[in-house]
Amino acid sequence: MSAYRAVVFDFFGTLTRAVQRGPQHAEIARSLGVDPDAVTGVLDRTFRARARGRYGSAEATLRWVIEQAGGRPREAQVRAGVPARVDALRADTELRADAVSVLAALRRRGLATAVVSDCTHELPAFLPHLPVAPLLDAKIYSVRLGVCKPDPAIYLAACDELDVLPRECLYVGDGGSNELTGAAAIGMTPVRLAAPDLAHHLVYDADTNFAGRTVRSLTEVVALIDHAQIHPTPVPTR
Repeated sequence: MSAYRAVVFDFFGTLTRAVQRGPQHAEIARSLGVDPDAVTGVLDRTFRARARGRYGSAEATLRWVIEQAGGRPREAQVRAGVPARVDALRADTELRADAVSVLAALRRRGLATAVVSDCTHELPAFLPHLPVAPLLDAKIYSVRLGVCKPDPAIYLAACDELDVLPRECLYVGDGGSNELTGAAAIGMTPVRLAAPDLAHHLVYDADTNFAGRTVRSLTEVVALIDHAQIHPTPVPTR
């Protein structure tokens, strides 16, 4: 078997604990003059389209969502709503207690690391300010690439930035967006994170048919690498 040279992680529900929408989302909806439940319905049914950047910029997307929910927001309201959305998603996001230590441990072992996320405009705005950011050699966001998992292009974008082949990558995710079968299809080795808190995770298109290797914590990923006695070739950081 080829040595692993990289570990690629999903973000929401993998490097973070389970995510649910907090109260700030309802406050944003009310500030824009629409019913919070109507906004939630639009957000849920349009996630994949929004995560591909289908509706344009962050402001254009927020305006479209509010209009679909029956509102007619003023430009100033939309401009204020965009950073409020970033703050709301950041408030929903709690890194796993072992996320930083696991990324650091993998890099000490000479592996490159990446995050591949199906996300809307907010994640690229706040992830660079999180403690995991300097420990990630590549950050692939669907909203910037224009495709979502399990499209091969999103995984291959990570491989390209890391200068590795898919077969040299371990892929770790909770299973949203059919990401595990997608990773396997291009030659990565997928591992499902089945942490107990994920029973309450907001997830779209769960990978329910995946029957591969499962871990209960991120720390077990390091143990997998060590147990396999894998000695990767260090990958230079770009």
